[in-house]
Amino acid sequence: MSRLEILKLYKTMLKESRKIPAYNFREYALRRVRDAFKENKSISNNQIGVLIEKAEKNLETIRRQAIIGQLYAVDKLVIEHELQK
Repeated sequence: MSRLEILKLYKTMLKESRKIPAYNFREYALRRVRDAFKENKSISNNQIGVLIEKAEKNLETIRRQAIIGQLYAVDKLVIEHELQK
């Protein structure tokens, strides 16, 4: 997998994470994606394939969580109202 494809996967994971309606879950997903990619920045080529498969599975989990969150929406937290100002 090329560097461009990995970058595209990273951006897609961030984009899908932003779709999660619940603040805590959304922030956790965003933080986890960023941390995982930073942590694995200097991985050797033979390990990249395994990590990409794991990231793609995590992307599907993020997408499912976003859909579930939209089905069972809750009111926004106070902190979310403060961030919008």
